[in-house]
Amino acid sequence: MNKHFTQADFEAMEQRYRARFINSLSGFKSANLVGSIDSSGNSNLAIVSSVFHIGADPALMGMIIRPDSVPRDTLTNIKATQCYTLNQVNSANFRRAHQTSARYLSSVSEFTQVGLTEQFIAGFTAPFVAESELKVALAVREISPLSLNDTLLVIGEVQHVIVPDCALKQDGYIDIEALEAVAVTGLDSYHRGQRLARLSYAKPDTLPIHLSVAGESEFESD
Repeated sequence: MNKHFTQADFEAMEQRYRARFINSLSGFKSANLVGSIDSSGNSNLAIVSSVFHIGADPALMGMIIRPDSVPRDTLTNIKATQCYTLNQVNSANFRRAHQTSARYLSSVSEFTQVGLTEQFIAGFTAPFVAESELKVALAVREISPLSLNDTLLVIGEVQHVIVPDCALKQDGYIDIEALEAVAVTGLDSYHRGQRLARLSYAKPDTLPIHLSVAGESEFESD
């Protein structure tokens, strides 16, 4: 038996219940740690589940950040330095990653508080997370307010990518599963992904074929 909810039901829900309920509707989302730094050199780390692909040429990624009606160190730092990093959460660090959502003072580094390690590369200001396998450095290209709920869309252009050799396949595919990447549902449920298949490029009137992880043809689909 199914439950049917209406807008009136959403409005009647207790605040935290509604937040968990609505956040669960979008299903599995990537879990990333946003690394940033302020103009005084204080680093910040925050877990987000709102990162998405925008385009490959130029290489753009989007991220939704909640309103800055209360202090948002990540947003403040990104605006000040015009750069940030995205660091994939994995099965070895997800508990520490989750703890970065606690409200630490601006002068306190989440890296230190949760036991993760800052990693810097020459020519880029924002810190990476050493314990993450897949790391992306981005330069801000646009920050657009969304008038519907006062959240902000941050669009960054990819400047650097750090990925283990074992996960990068010949055709450009990154084997996220091999990196033990973690997905999140709702606000607090973490999951390991399991690949069902890679499928060939879809064409009209042609059944897709299964591809190996490396992108090579394996066998025809049923």
